[in-house]
Amino acid sequence: MKVLKLSAQGLPQSWISLEEAVLHYAADEVRWEVGAQVAVFRGGHNAVTGMQSQIAINSIIGTKGVPRINPFTQRPGLTNGKLFARDRNVCAYCGNHFHEDELTREHIIPFAQKGIDVWMNVVTACKPCNHRKSSRTPEQANMPLLYAPYVPSLWEDFILRNRRILADQMEFLMAHLPQSSRLHG
Repeated sequence: MKVLKLSAQGLPQSWISLEEAVLHYAADEVRWEVGAQVAVFRGGHNAVTGMQSQIAINSIIGTKGVPRINPFTQRPGLTNGKLFARDRNVCAYCGNHFHEDELTREHIIPFAQKGIDVWMNVVTACKPCNHRKSSRTPEQANMPLLYAPYVPSLWEDFILRNRRILADQMEFLMAHLPQSSRLHG
C-alpha cells in the first residue's frame, strides 16, 4: 500500500511507503491530510503518563517544504505499462482490446526512419498489427491511427505509475485530470 504524497500546495510529489509516511508525521512535516486512515503505528510508552505513542496515517498527505516536482517541466517516464494504460490496452490500428502480454510499443515514425522513443511517437499496438505495419509509417502501411498519442499530465502519470490506488486517492487524482484524458473513460 502506498500513500500519495503531495506538496503543501496540493501537487503530487511521489507515492511513498507507510514507513516513509510515518517519518513525515514524526518529523512534523505533514501540513494537511485527506482521505481515509490506512494504518496506525504504535510506539513506546511515555515514562510520565504511561500512554503509548501512536501515529495514524492517512492515504493522502500534504507535506511542508519546497516541491521537488514542477508540474510545468515534468515529463513522465515512458514505460510499456504506462503506455498500455494510457491507451486503455486498445490497439491503435485495429481498435481491439488486448491483455498486456499481447501488446507492443509501436513507433508511429519507426526507428528505421529516424523516429524516436517519446510519448508523442508511440502508441499501443497488438503484435499482429505491429508486425503488419513493420518499419513503415501508418500512411506507408495504409494503416491509419484510430487515436492520437499524447503526453500524460502530471496527474495522469501518478495514476499510470501505480496499479494499486485506493478509491479516495483515485477520486482525488481523477478530479484534476484534463477533460481530454482517456483515463476518464
